[in-house]
Amino acid sequence: MNKRLRMILVLTLFACISGVALALVFMVSSPLIEANLLEELKKSIFLVVPDAKEYEEKKSEEITYFECSDRSGSMVGIAFPVQGNGYQGVIKIMVGLTPDLESITGIKVLEQIETPGLGGRIGEDSFQDQFKGIRTEPAVEYVKNKAPENNNQIQAITGATISTRSVVKIINKNVKLLKDIL
Repeated sequence: MNKRLRMILVLTLFACISGVALALVFMVSSPLIEANLLEELKKSIFLVVPDAKEYEEKKSEEITYFECSDRSGSMVGIAFPVQGNGYQGVIKIMVGLTPDLESITGIKVLEQIETPGLGGRIGEDSFQDQFKGIRTEPAVEYVKNKAPENNNQIQAITGATISTRSVVKIINKNVKLLKDIL
């Protein structure tokens, strides 16, 4: 057999075996990944609305949200997953609001691929904790190189203004959308 032909056949065989192995790994791991993402989503609801003990999923054409209540059934807030573009890719966030939609009770960055050490810091608690108690009217703003002066402002991450701006823009856009729906 010609050396070239034998080399092509061996490479083709290895490529086919590798492809089948990757497909099998995907088939086995895909349901597990989906289950883990769903579990993380459920946990994040209770993180962004800390007083919640249970929730009820509601859907509109534009958005899915969760009405959160305490043990007595009183509504303590609303949580809703949002997403938008960041510097590197899509940022997914769970946002918690008071029942009157006037204040943020918390946010949790669920998924992001921003630059590690810069924009990736949006996933740190120190950044996310700034949103607790922030007013949604007027719209949330960020400030650079100074401390926030108003109750609707957060401190931007130094060197990651685009990521900070993206988070604020995603939140403002979707809070407005939720207010229009409710």
